Amino acid sequence: MPRSRKNDLTAALFRLGRSATQAMSKSAGHASRIASDALAAHAGSAAKVAQNALAAVASPAPAPTARPGGGKWLEGRWGLGPFAMRRYRLYLPPGAGARRKAPLLLLLHGCQQDSASFAACARVGAFGREKGVAVLMPEQSQEANPQRCWSWFGVEQLVAMEAAILMSIVDHVGNTAPVRTDALFALGMSAGGAMSTTLALRYPERFAAVGCHSGAVADSASSLRQAGQVLRGRREPDPADVRRRVGAHRLPPLLVIHGDLDLVVAPANAPAAAHLWVGLCDAADRVREGRPTEVRRGARRSFVRTDWTRNGAPFVRLINVRGLGHAWSGGAAGRAFADASGPDALRLAWAWFAPALERHR
Repeated sequence: MPRSRKNDLTAALFRLGRSATQAMSKSAGHASRIASDALAAHAGSAAKVAQNALAAVASPAPAPTARPGGGKWLEGRWGLGPFAMRRYRLYLPPGAGARRKAPLLLLLHGCQQDSASFAACARVGAFGREKGVAVLMPEQSQEANPQRCWSWFGVEQLVAMEAAILMSIVDHVGNTAPVRTDALFALGMSAGGAMSTTLALRYPERFAAVGCHSGAVADSASSLRQAGQVLRGRREPDPADVRRRVGAHRLPPLLVIHGDLDLVVAPANAPAAAHLWVGLCDAADRVREGRPTEVRRGARRSFVRTDWTRNGAPFVRLINVRGLGHAWSGGAAGRAFADASGPDALRLAWAWFAPALERHR
């Protein structure tokens, strides 16, 4: 990473530190209200499922390990102070080295998960080994949020600080491991999904493509009350405000995966994210929406896929999984927030990301 970029990021983190620390402390003190205040409007079983999803402790998992010759897992910490320090795990595929740097996938867990449980849920090691992809998995601290949710909503200082911390981890790993930060992707589950698209809106030039699985539409809430409206599908971002933030940067291609039976994050968030991306195109761009296509693969859940192109190139893909709740599609059986009967989300994502990698080159 160029020294000027590193210095700029460090200075930005220090400038944001004081106000963001106050905002994070307030967010941590009120985080448990998300389940009761923001989601209480769900009726009957929907409210119960939503509250349990945020209140329950996700199934823990041991630290991930790789089999001999199957790559390796590394652990580290990076940050600037107690509220800006985050643990992370990094999977490196076999053969990754100084002469053969691997593309990098930033993978963000959801609430009530940590990097180890999410790695087990999504079978990250097997995916990275098969595709030759390095996977970076930062871990939200309980000091920053008791439910380990990423701060995808809140006052601007809080969201900006969270985004800057995550990008600083990316740059740190890029300086210390054989990965390609010029071939960077982001994908997340739930709050992690909302955070991955939040990163793309703040650092669009850094990503080859991004994805959101079961997440709220980004840049849509600055308070707990507004976040509750978003989770219920009753609030969307203001495209004009987002456009001012993005400026002249062109957004990276977007993948959105959502279940049509999600009772925690309303399925309406998925098309809202797609339409936000499409709405931020330049007036001169030729944007085309394809016809929705139903896809079924073996005994797994079917899904409806809708694609948008920008100037003839793939731009947005929306995947609506039939019968999927608030769970990682194709996740390991018996894990929290996983549905083993769904199509494999990581492989769906890489089918969308890999061509973007070639275009990005």
